[in-house]
Amino acid sequence: MNEQTLRDTLETHGQSSAIRFWDELSDAGKEKLSAQIGDIDFDQLATLIAGEDEKQDFAAMAESAGSPPSVNADGTGCDWSIDQAIQAGEDALRAGQVGAVVVAGGQGTRLGFDKPKGMFPIGPVSQRTLFEVFADRLIAIGKRYGVTIPFYVMTSEATDSDTRQYFESNNYLGLDPSQVKIFKQGTMPAVDADSGQLLLAAKDSLALSPDGHGGTVRALDRSGSLDDADARGVKYLAYIQVDNPLANLCDPAFIGHHILSKSEMTSQVVRKRYPMEKVGNVVVVDGKVQIIEYSDLPESAAQVTNEDGSLKLWAGSIGVHVIDIAFLRRMAKSSSALPFHRASKKVPHLDAQGQLVEPSSPNAVKFERFIFDLLPLAANAFVVEGLPGNVFAPVKNAEGAETDTASLAKKAISDQHRSWAESAGATVADGVIVEINSRYALDSSELSAKIAPNLSIQSDRYFDG
Repeated sequence: MNEQTLRDTLETHGQSSAIRFWDELSDAGKEKLSAQIGDIDFDQLATLIAGEDEKQDFAAMAESAGSPPSVNADGTGCDWSIDQAIQAGEDALRAGQVGAVVVAGGQGTRLGFDKPKGMFPIGPVSQRTLFEVFADRLIAIGKRYGVTIPFYVMTSEATDSDTRQYFESNNYLGLDPSQVKIFKQGTMPAVDADSGQLLLAAKDSLALSPDGHGGTVRALDRSGSLDDADARGVKYLAYIQVDNPLANLCDPAFIGHHILSKSEMTSQVVRKRYPMEKVGNVVVVDGKVQIIEYSDLPESAAQVTNEDGSLKLWAGSIGVHVIDIAFLRRMAKSSSALPFHRASKKVPHLDAQGQLVEPSSPNAVKFERFIFDLLPLAANAFVVEGLPGNVFAPVKNAEGAETDTASLAKKAISDQHRSWAESAGATVADGVIVEINSRYALDSSELSAKIAPNLSIQSDRYFDG
């Protein structure tokens, strides 16, 4: 937009301070700042700042919440068998109807890692990165079903350049470059918590942050990834977050449950270990599947049990989904499909004199969208239970934390692969670390066909693809 339009727009919305250093900027700086401001929906931002957007009454929701329509880990709870689900999923994979999307916008800061989290070495023996783990899996699945599965990698402003360079310099991790599409999620401006004014990170830049994993919908559409999926005949997207190396990407059974339930969006969950566990609670309220975050769930509701003593609200979200492409297309056309959530954060910014301020306490509000807010909008939304040791080992915290550390995730990987080896008849010495590349074996049955039944594993072992 030209300068006069820019000034008029900002003045109309009371945000003229965003260009208070305009006359000091180079032409490139003016172009950069103008483009950032031009991306803002100011009417929407004003509504968010004023707090006039629709808010959920989570206490009331929790009072009437029940268990969502689901299939249990043992296959009970639905009208079809696990074998039928596997068959439906395998048919979809063979037909080239499945694509994969990984949300990889996060830096490894909390891990003490100064690169994109997807580049974090997680292989307990091989030190393969998170990206490699998923690439190896897609290569193996493609080989098994005779297809090329498109891999959509969503980055952020912070991770995009490094991620692209990583894939290019490592020959796309064995994938065909044509099957990898890297695209960047959108951003939202941070605003001062007291005044609602846009904050500046530099004289030529707003303080921007990623718009959350819910931004996947808009980013898939804007980047042409939905068009790419349509052109390939893809009907279903398997969605995971990059920090879960046990995520069973493109699992036939999970895909099959999604198809047989006629769901537009299906979520994988794990059974909560205790009432107030810090996971999103997948529930059904007034016939709609949705998530109540642990921080919004009253303890009184969390403690409610069924007659057998099990938790009434048992389903913990792990950020793993299968979503219909047609549903994503429909949602991408609606700017209000996903609500924004507020987060109070410490945001460095320039003061009126252009000096950088590093706040010691939260000073700003950030806005982000969550992918799970699609659930109540999806027809026949469905839930599939997975066993934690098979599907969930998040890598979020630095060593020393009680949960979600790299060492715990590596142990979970090794424990799973040890169990596969033992199921195949091998003996594994105590303390030995086992890692199996998906290219060598995707599951325990495939491993059984490849190793001697009396194999003795006495030292750390990596079964390479």
